[in-house]
Parts: sequence; structure tokens; C-alpha cells
Amino acid sequence: MSGIWVIIPLKPISSAKSRLSQVLTPVQRQQLAEKLFHRVLHAAQDAPQVAGTLVISRDPRALAIARDYGAKTVQESGQPELNTALMRATSLISAWRGGGVLILPADLPLITRQDVGDMVLQARESHSVVIATDRNRDGTNALLVRPPGLFEYTYGPGSFNRHLMLAHAAGAHVHIFENERLALDIDLPEDLTLLEQAERARQI
Repeated sequence: MSGIWVIIPLKPISSAKSRLSQVLTPVQRQQLAEKLFHRVLHAAQDAPQVAGTLVISRDPRALAIARDYGAKTVQESGQPELNTALMRATSLISAWRGGGVLILPADLPLITRQDVGDMVLQARESHSVVIATDRNRDGTNALLVRPPGLFEYTYGPGSFNRHLMLAHAAGAHVHIFENERLALDIDLPEDLTLLEQAERARQI
């Protein structure tokens, strides 16, 4: 089972995207969250450079979708904190002798399998960290750590700079992965506007 594994954490689909409540109904938010999840799963599973995909969630429906794609799953219980849940998933992949982990959020609407593959190819050195930030250069939209467990995750506001500092402190070869598709995640109404513009541009 060696190689790079993708980890996708996912909140319950029924309560996803609450910050879009002013512009989308609960049903629309659920449909959007599921659509985005499918997109990220598809990109991860289609990338030949990836050894496997692990989805971690407390939502049985999300885990069933993941298994339909052939992904491994871990069902969380209670209200697990994101960084704790990710460290648990990373420990599991380390026990499987995975060579590294690539953490992807489940809300990257433009991600492609080429983006996933290109990130993996950046991690050439035995101790490598490849990181892609969001459009505000604040959060962490994709994080590849090789080997697994090189440092403790610190997701949340400002995580991009914190992860950079932790990677340097761990002595890793650090690569900042500049990619417009990975820079867009869907949290706020303006993100939906940017997505619509990107989709229109692709159709021209």
C-alpha cells in the first residue's frame, strides 16, 4: 500500500455550507456539497499517481458515496475536531505503510486529476511538503506531507502560514503549489460568483 494516499475529510452533508444560507436553501446547499464531494473524489480516484483514497466523516451517506468510488472509509463518532480527525486518518495510512498523504477538502469545484497528479509529482524528496493555499493566501486548500505525520496539522484561519512554518521546522523540502483551480473553494456567496465566472470562461 505504499505511495501517496489522498485523505478527504467531510462534515455531514445535511449541515454543509451553512455560510451560504442567505443565497441557497438547505436542499440546494446539500446538493452543492454532494456535487463538490463527487468532484474531489473523482479527481483523486482518477489520478494514477495516487495509491488510494481515504474518506473520513461521521455521515453514513458520504461514506457510502465514497465506497461507490472504491475509496476506503473511516466513520467518526461524535463531533471530532478536524485536526484530530486528520491525524487519526494519517496514523492509519502510516500503519498501512503509505509513503505520504495528500489532504484535500471536499469543496474544490475546479479540481482535476492533473492537479492531484502534479502535486504528487512535486513531492520528489523523501521529506517533502507541497502546499496550495486559497485565493486569499490564508487557508490550506491542499496539503501533501511525505512521510505521513511529519508534523501536527493546524487547519483553521491562517493555516497556510502555520503549515509552512511547521514544514520548515520539520526540515522538509517545501514546495508552494500555485494553482488557480485549487485556490477556489466554496464557503461564501462570492465564491459561487467566482465559480460561475470560471465555468462560463471554460465554455467560451
